[in-house]
Amino acid sequence: MSSYSEELTDPPRTNPDLDVRDLEKRTRLMRVLARLIAVSEMDSKEIAKEADMSKQKVSHLLAGRVELLSLTELEQLRLVLDCEPSSY
Repeated sequence: MSSYSEELTDPPRTNPDLDVRDLEKRTRLMRVLARLIAVSEMDSKEIAKEADMSKQKVSHLLAGRVELLSLTELEQLRLVLDCEPSSY
């Protein structure tokens, strides 16, 4: 039986593979990409096709589902949207 204080100090990890720095980098990149998609002349379907990924992945990005997109997928989208690389 665990106490309430133990639960507060040691929260369960739902996905132990997510590194905080990686997560922060992906989140910043997702925000930039979401803005670029918003001002892009392409729709989500065209962007997904150009990035060679499913439209659902673009939808995940726009919904902020950072855990469902890898850094590689985000970089593919960045290349499609012709965004200058930066330190995100």
